[in-house]
Amino acid sequence: MRDWWREFSGLVLPVACAGCGRPRTELCPVCRAALHGAPARGVRPSPRPAGLPAVYAAAPYENAVRAVLLAHKERGALGLTGPLGRALAASVRAGTGQMGAVGPLLLVPVPSARSATAARGHDPVRRIARAAAGELRRTGRPARVVPVLRQRRAVADQSGLAAHRRRANLAGALEVATGGERLLAHGRVVLVDDLLTTGSTLAEAARAVGEALGSGRRPSGREVCAAAVVSASPSAFEINRN
Repeated sequence: MRDWWREFSGLVLPVACAGCGRPRTELCPVCRAALHGAPARGVRPSPRPAGLPAVYAAAPYENAVRAVLLAHKERGALGLTGPLGRALAASVRAGTGQMGAVGPLLLVPVPSARSATAARGHDPVRRIARAAAGELRRTGRPARVVPVLRQRRAVADQSGLAAHRRRANLAGALEVATGGERLLAHGRVVLVDDLLTTGSTLAEAARAVGEALGSGRRPSGREVCAAAVVSASPSAFEINRN
């Protein structure tokens, strides 16, 4: 009911651009260009945590892009799911474009804490992942969302933690649900999230998926081949530019 009301109210109530506040549009052309205007490319945090796969992002996390992501995640602006999904799909394409076909692309979203999902009324990363999978299918890339990751213990709030403390906070925190490895058996696993900062969350997700699949003991293709995010810290873009 909460999702329905948000979508209904977006149709009948005045809206403003989530990126800049321009009236009567949920995402103006200028802010849409900030999200989609440049090709997605590889990004890398510094220091790079052990086990982090290659990560691709559509836009730096600043200004309008930051505002759009926060509006979707924290204020439930569900009309932004489509544009964010298209940005994530571009990142997935950038990370998998040169790979041969080994089944569909399997988008594995990084899970939110149950308390955060309950407070927000939705799971923003899973919602964006579904939109991205739909966009990929529309453009000829078989893809589906496989939400098999879950938290197996509570973690502290990551905001304000330095990179090494984030790694310690997340170590061993994720696991693949029982039977989830069978869902990952035939395809290319791509980890997806909305944002890359230190890379600790994606590195932990890669560890959990690799452990479930028995990396190094399975046929090629049954492992994390890349990670894709909507946005990454500006410093991660700068490092890979040099």
